[in-house]
Amino acid sequence: MKKLLSVFLMFILVLLSLSTISFAENNTKFKAEQKNALITASFDLGYELGGTCLIEASSGKILYASNEFKEASPASVTKVMTLLLVCEALDAGRFNLSDTVLVSERAASMGGSQVFLEEGERISVEDLIKSTVIASGNDSSVALAELLAGSEGEFVRMMNQRARELGLKNTNFENCTGLDDTTVNHYTCAADIATMTRELLRHPTILKYSSIWQDSIRNGEFTLTNTNRLVRYYDGCNGLKTGSTDKAGFCISATAKRGNMQLIAVIMGAKTKDERNNAARMLLDYGFANYELYEREESFLENIPVKGGRSDYVGAYSSPISICIEKRNTSKITTEFSLPESVYAPISKGHRIGKIIYKLDGNEIYTSDIIVKEDISKVCFSDIFTRIIKRIICG
Repeated sequence: MKKLLSVFLMFILVLLSLSTISFAENNTKFKAEQKNALITASFDLGYELGGTCLIEASSGKILYASNEFKEASPASVTKVMTLLLVCEALDAGRFNLSDTVLVSERAASMGGSQVFLEEGERISVEDLIKSTVIASGNDSSVALAELLAGSEGEFVRMMNQRARELGLKNTNFENCTGLDDTTVNHYTCAADIATMTRELLRHPTILKYSSIWQDSIRNGEFTLTNTNRLVRYYDGCNGLKTGSTDKAGFCISATAKRGNMQLIAVIMGAKTKDERNNAARMLLDYGFANYELYEREESFLENIPVKGGRSDYVGAYSSPISICIEKRNTSKITTEFSLPESVYAPISKGHRIGKIIYKLDGNEIYTSDIIVKEDISKVCFSDIFTRIIKRIICG
């Protein structure tokens, strides 16, 4: 009887063990499936669009994209490149905001969106920029192009050259306005627009105007209302450019900043203005909800011995970093330091003596330099002699 009872108990224990193993395996599989689902998680914007792209501005990291390299007419989003060339020339000192421009017959003849410039009218560079970015003025765009390059044709050549410099392989311009009723080879894509916009944001002047809801020109006689409704209705929106034609549909390069993170959302080929704005809003919401900047300021690490230098030690400093990362992964980041036991003189300020490797789940995601912040010259005979004398005197 005892033997029979022992066999029965062993049988029960085996069943329980197998059940536990099975549960553990299923639980592990469930967690793995959950993890993979998170990694591949995406969302449907709910609209049939020509192309989309969402990037973080400081790093250029793509957070979401669909048909981002599909070539299409960008309509007035073309003016992102127009404004980039103007802002670059402005920062280079080629002209000032207060300079006045004589409006040509060509500029005054532009149709579509306009601020009704008249031939022979004199208007400031600042008012032309405001008119271009806020009201999408085609006439003001041409006036700026002629100021910078002498003619729109030469300006377009500069636009295409700048596109090549930025590595934009799916972009070609035929004009500076985005009017496309007669164009045959005027196109770009969502990814290229995001890159242009990112470059434009390097010039803070643009945000002074692109974030304005309403303004005026001609001493208050002509009111400008921003074509980008998100500036008024989306928290953090600070620009930047809309566009629409029958050929292009409704397009936008929308920029928004919350805290320290600046996002750029590009929508191309929406069927309506509302679809365009809603899709841009959804992209920005997704970016702000799921990503953040992992930042570290420059900081002192330790003193490193210097061999053959006029100083015995030099301070090692970490370089500042800013990494765009999913919020759920921020706490998982680890660091590895690579520093020499000593360095040899001479050493120049800013010289790299090591590195910090940032890892996520064991994979390297970013590397920053460890630098010195002072010059250390090589020791000479007189320095050695002085040190010997000091030791003798000081005992």
